Amino acid sequence: MTVLSGELLPAAPLPAASSSVAAEELAALLREWLIGYQSANTRDAYRRDVAHWLAFLTVSGVDPLTEARRVHTHAWLRAQESSGAATATRARRAVSAFYTWMVAEDHTDRANPAAIDPKRKPRVNPDRSTTAGLTRDQAGALLAAADADTGPQAARAAAIVALLLYTGLRVGELVGADREQLGEDRGHRVLRFTAKGDQPHLVALPAPVTRRLDAYLAGRVDLAGDRLPTQTPGARPRRPLVATASGGRLDRGAVWRLLKRLACTAGISVTMSPHVLRHTCATLARDAGARLEDIQDQLGHADVRTTRRYDHGGARLDRSPAYTLAGYLNAE
Repeated sequence: MTVLSGELLPAAPLPAASSSVAAEELAALLREWLIGYQSANTRDAYRRDVAHWLAFLTVSGVDPLTEARRVHTHAWLRAQESSGAATATRARRAVSAFYTWMVAEDHTDRANPAAIDPKRKPRVNPDRSTTAGLTRDQAGALLAAADADTGPQAARAAAIVALLLYTGLRVGELVGADREQLGEDRGHRVLRFTAKGDQPHLVALPAPVTRRLDAYLAGRVDLAGDRLPTQTPGARPRRPLVATASGGRLDRGAVWRLLKRLACTAGISVTMSPHVLRHTCATLARDAGARLEDIQDQLGHADVRTTRRYDHGGARLDRSPAYTLAGYLNAE
């Protein structure tokens, strides 16, 4: 059965037959295309998105170079819409970029199956993000659930939730951060890291974060003095800020699963993801009175319009210029 029969097939790991010459050539093309992106985060995200697309085509019996058409892209997007519109949009952009590159490099003469028809291009609402943020009470309930978590990685759970909620870190920035990037700046505890676009960035760590983070790091066996990793002379140590039990780097999936489990424990009905906490950080900070420009700086948004899309919390009406003008005019 193919995607054109009406059944939307989910992506699956590539079958054993994927080790064929054709599959190896496709994998080589994928590597050649990705090397052109400077940002490691972009390369990682695009690799996962295109791999998801290729796996979808494989289980659907569609050759990605000679048979993929726009209808297959539409079927693929419908099959993954449950993961969120933002994710689907980014995935389509990655696949489209891959085919655009292949056409430009004469690796295929087929039309780009993921190219967006300008007449049907989805409009982005400049005033509202599709991600649902948490309310103040829900954010508190999630933190409480993390603090009450049990097991050998309970302290890590609390540190992860606090970091994502208070700083708005992207999940890639969280799992890619190193212990050595913690520091101080003019009396502030900070985390320095490489943000989206390979840009250096830092965020302040307030007391609710440092308290949980310090407790977690204090219990890390892999950070003990006699467990320091062997380093090349002159090289900077690289020990993950959040790690597995053995000291390895935590992956994105582990963070997603943690947040979903804690949300279930806390009775939060929102479809949980790391981006929900990034959204919540912006919305609740704005509700608390933080300036939009400061939130933009913290989140690392290049354009303030991106930050504005996060600003639709409960206090937005409270800040309405209509009230400001009424007070200024002293109107009743």
